[in-house]
Amino acid sequence: QLVESGGGLVQPGGSLRLSCAASGFTVDHYVIGWVRQAPGKEREGVSCFNNNDNETLYHDSVKGRFTVSRDKAKNTVYLQMNRMKPEDTAIYYCTAASSGLTTLFLGEYEYWGQGTQVTVSS
Repeated sequence: QLVESGGGLVQPGGSLRLSCAASGFTVDHYVIGWVRQAPGKEREGVSCFNNNDNETLYHDSVKGRFTVSRDKAKNTVYLQMNRMKPEDTAIYYCTAASSGLTTLFLGEYEYWGQGTQVTVSS
């Protein structure tokens, strides 16, 4: 099970940190991805952390603003979002892939959390 937390309302230019806590399995051999879906748009991969080799990947729209990281002891992956923009408004989902591929391709991800709402607005 994957459980997201940390969503909320933030002003443009502000920051939020999302957490993805895994239960029932260890994330050590999974790729944990962050996917978002804005109103009226398709889901898109935002970032991922490969727990096999610590490789990370980011969508061009968030490079330099978002950072993905892991706390192994807590079995949790984080998404630190800085300099946020209104276009970052979406439901953010935590996902897990067992393939070991560092990818934002949604078809690789087998397990999904319920999502957390992030709203960037003044």
